[in-house]
Amino acid sequence: MAQLILFNKPYGVLTQFTDRENGRATLADYIDLPGVYAAGRLDRDSEGLLLLTDNGPLNAQIAHPKFKKPKTYLVQVDGEPTDEALEALRAGVELKDGMTLPAKARRIDEPAGLWERNPPVRYRKAIPTSWIELTITEGKNRQVRRMTAAVGFPTLRLIRHAIGDWTLDGLAPGEWKVIEVDAPPATHRRLSPGSAKPPRRNQLPDITDTPNADSKATDKHDGAKPGKVRRKGGYKSARQRNAPGDPANNVSGIGKRTPDRSKPARHRSRPKKG
Repeated sequence: MAQLILFNKPYGVLTQFTDRENGRATLADYIDLPGVYAAGRLDRDSEGLLLLTDNGPLNAQIAHPKFKKPKTYLVQVDGEPTDEALEALRAGVELKDGMTLPAKARRIDEPAGLWERNPPVRYRKAIPTSWIELTITEGKNRQVRRMTAAVGFPTLRLIRHAIGDWTLDGLAPGEWKVIEVDAPPATHRRLSPGSAKPPRRNQLPDITDTPNADSKATDKHDGAKPGKVRRKGGYKSARQRNAPGDPANNVSGIGKRTPDRSKPARHRSRPKKG
């Protein structure tokens, strides 16, 4: 089991725990649980559901785009979206970083029991505002805002209501709750519960001390000592080839490699001064 924190992020709060340079509001002003991290992001000027967890595989399953976890947003837009605009959102919108994947989009009434935002949304008498519900499975930077602007209806207020089956229901701005969920299996041995770092090479068991069928066959054929596997030759670097302790270099039998005196040594001539 793993801990999952559901947090209703207020407007103006960063989805990180520190902001030493600017001193803006962060998650640390609301959540005092150690060892938890945000699964994904939510822009500072957006509100709503943010998930945090202490489990690495669960964090990846929520945040990584390859899992295509659906995210549902309540979006207040400038104007009243047309059927053509909604159909364009459903089919995919061309943005600077490519086409968006198909989405779900529909008109809704203003959400019941919605809290006031601080600061409030700008109000213009001449232009009405309306609400849409938009569900996407991607996580491009400021994607929802760019999508509604691309179809001609800029976003005024953005509230994330749900991520997968988890919703904001019952949480006021700044409130959070902890639930226990099944932890997904780790995809890497270092992430598995109770696992340690992989052993060092000198900590691995010596497989040459354990005879096997291949080594026995080799021993019979080559007359090698039982239980020992013959090491095949391989590439050696120049430093290894010239090492004094290498038997291949012990040409003279004294432990040093006999230099080749057949050719005179070459020396670079220096220009005479004057």
